[in-house]
Amino acid sequence: MPDTILRLHGINKRFGPTVAADDLELEVKRGEFYTFLGPSGSGKSTILRMIAGLERPDSGQIEIDGRDVAEIPPWERNLGMMFQNYAIFPHMTVADNIGYGLRVRKFDEAGCRKRVGEMLELVGLANMGSKNATLLSGGEQQRVALARALAPRPKMLLLDEPLSALDERIRRAMQSELRHVHAETGTTFLYVTHDQEEGLTMSDRIAVFKDGRCVQCDEPERLYRTPHSRFVANFFHGCNVLVAEIAARSSGQAELRISGTPMGNVTLADGQPWGGHVAIRAEDVLANGAATNSGRLACILRDVTYRGTVLDYLLELPDGQRLTATMTRRLEVQPGTSLSVFVHPTRIIPLYD
Repeated sequence: MPDTILRLHGINKRFGPTVAADDLELEVKRGEFYTFLGPSGSGKSTILRMIAGLERPDSGQIEIDGRDVAEIPPWERNLGMMFQNYAIFPHMTVADNIGYGLRVRKFDEAGCRKRVGEMLELVGLANMGSKNATLLSGGEQQRVALARALAPRPKMLLLDEPLSALDERIRRAMQSELRHVHAETGTTFLYVTHDQEEGLTMSDRIAVFKDGRCVQCDEPERLYRTPHSRFVANFFHGCNVLVAEIAARSSGQAELRISGTPMGNVTLADGQPWGGHVAIRAEDVLANGAATNSGRLACILRDVTYRGTVLDYLLELPDGQRLTATMTRRLEVQPGTSLSVFVHPTRIIPLYD
């Protein structure tokens, strides 16, 4: 069986002047939890709808299991879908909601009951099959929607912001539930969200979208630690983007300066035009470090924000640039105080646009 279940080739889609997909190329591996991440208007939901067959691309190919599905209607693509609104049928019980798609596909009644029972067990609603679905909590209704989407054994499950209407406690529980169900079923999940923490928590790979293009695709930790561009760096909370300059360069190594301070050598990617900016994670800005002056930035403390387990220190450099340092301990300094912080050169990420 081919490793790639979904391939998008040269997909273009416009709504007047708005670009939803711009010559998009994308591949999803079978069994992946693959997330489309980006701000509102970046095209991620439209791309998901094109995969589902609810929108048609202006040009390009969508292949599922190596087959071009351009002329195949949505109901023949064997895809499950979950949306932000649960789309629960209010006049049906939980079991009837879950079994609806099976009956549409002409499953026999015994097979339908067996599959509904399996789905109720899978999503933790084993004793709720006879309840009216509208009497359930938001999280429970979303579990019903998940079970209904998975009941017909779809090739892929497409999820468009399914947790955004839930409060934080329930949303976190549902994130764990979705990961559990994904692991149990082995179904390929395509997940759309604008929440970067949600994407990092749940995904095998993340594609970051901007203006209908995938600007970077990688595993969550690599995406978090090594953004390629200012857009991706700024999208993830706690990433400082600073102007830097090259003091010296040789054999792929560059000695950088930030605010006039030598920061040590970093490696620049071959063939990539460096854009004059670097990224530094807020947790990589340290109050203590090496005795050398290299990598030690003089700054003024401007503000402190308490966030429970950590504190964010807003710092201003001599050239007016600002950066945030996230630390687990409180520094005994007041806003307006001069201090210095340390950044190791291995924690400085060159950005390429």
